[in-house]
Amino acid sequence: MGLTKRRFSKSRTAKRRAHFKARTVTLVRCPKCHSPMVPHRVCPTCGTYAGRQVIEVREEEEKSKT
Repeated sequence: MGLTKRRFSKSRTAKRRAHFKARTVTLVRCPKCHSPMVPHRVCPTCGTYAGRQVIEVREEEEKSKT
């Protein structure tokens, strides 16, 4: 592994790291319940994917009891 002869300046390091940033999450509307969801994932609101029921979604009543 090579060693640098001189120290990199802060601006040069910042220019290199300028592209390492968090991206915004892409959201689409669920075709069944129209709530926002991440594409190509199961809808967390209704539990459907590709037009069929995949998972059973819990009701809000169970969460409010605790």
